[in-house]
Amino acid sequence: MHEPNPISLAAKASDEPTFREVGVGPWSQTHPGEPRPDDPASPCYDARYDTALLDEGDRRNVLDRYRYWTVEAIKADLDARGRHGFDVAVENWTHDFNIGSMVRTANAFAASHVYIVGPHKWNRKGALMTELYQHVEHRATIEDLITQWRAGIADETAELEARLAASAPDRDALWAGARAGGMEHVVGDAAMEQVELRDRLNVLRRARVVALDIIPGAVPIETYRFPERCLMLFGAEGPGLSEKAVSMADDVVYISQFGSVRSINAGAAAAVSMHCWIAQHAVRP
Repeated sequence: MHEPNPISLAAKASDEPTFREVGVGPWSQTHPGEPRPDDPASPCYDARYDTALLDEGDRRNVLDRYRYWTVEAIKADLDARGRHGFDVAVENWTHDFNIGSMVRTANAFAASHVYIVGPHKWNRKGALMTELYQHVEHRATIEDLITQWRAGIADETAELEARLAASAPDRDALWAGARAGGMEHVVGDAAMEQVELRDRLNVLRRARVVALDIIPGAVPIETYRFPERCLMLFGAEGPGLSEKAVSMADDVVYISQFGSVRSINAGAAAAVSMHCWIAQHAVRP
């Protein structure tokens, strides 16, 4: 008869683990005596609250500020707060189980969009419902995606260039009018607008498609400076990115590894890469 492992026996005999409670219970329990925020007659009425969650409790894996909110309200708030300037794309030719994990990470780091390239169907289990809060779009081929993404950047650039040209002040006339009316701050406001538009324009002009893969010619992620606006490309577990994806990318970046395996899990690689962008560009919430 197989003897039980002593570590397993000790673990079962211990009083561990004790897990912390996640989320909140029904509104009536967590806020006794307080008016419900889904009641239109209540002074604290808020249309973002979900009646079913208020009744049953909210044990979802969401930030505390989103407790009891509807999915639509959370997604809209993330958009209003401003998602980050990077997009993520993953090729789905092998129906990779890592895609769900990538979507979940993209939501955690507030990626602008996630693009799934190839067949429409993908395994959602690893996403843990975070795809509901994230902009997830599908493209038939990597060429379609990159062509459309670059066209979108070009359209944004042209729009900002037009705004910059239209807002350029006649400085002599502006100064004369400002001095006459005691409104020197107007000049400052106009100048600040110009600076802001130029900064945004420079970000767009530096936008790049970045492929993440370990191939000859790739540069280490530890020394790579991610553009503020970029499209990160990830391939399937095993084969990596397609030849078309690599050929259309502006830069190819790899994650340095020091063990015996050639590559790390695709979901882990995506998480490392996204966090590198966060470490370089994001403002702490």
